[in-house]
Amino acid sequence: MLKKTLLFSLLLFIGIQFIPSEKTNPKTDPNLALKTDADILNILESSCYDCHSHETKWPSYADIAPISFVVSAHVHDARAALNFSLWEALDPQIKAARLKRAIITVNNEMMALPSYRAMHAESKLTKEQKKRLTTWFEEELKKLTLQIQ
Repeated sequence: MLKKTLLFSLLLFIGIQFIPSEKTNPKTDPNLALKTDADILNILESSCYDCHSHETKWPSYADIAPISFVVSAHVHDARAALNFSLWEALDPQIKAARLKRAIITVNNEMMALPSYRAMHAESKLTKEQKKRLTTWFEEELKKLTLQIQ
């Protein structure tokens, strides 16, 4: 019985490798991407862009099912929540909502996801980076609030 279970599990594991997962980096207009100073951009690129942009660096483990399905789903959901590659195309009210949420998620260490941070140590924000990002988010939010009124 154990041999059959192991054989079935092995065949299932091999079989799911043939089910493709969506790993795309759609081409986008550079004019639509976030434009900000290099300091903020560096923090976002090292901690956020793999999930929240069309510049995802797909890791090798993202080719192995079932992990590939999880990684692909996380990136898809993250891009839907906030995509820095399409930042300039967002309505100001949506930007404001995204910035408010970003402040909360950064300050409560909800981003990057713990599973991502475990594999990507560089994505863990230092206290100084959190403070810098939060300040930038708040400044952008103030600008947008004036624009919306």
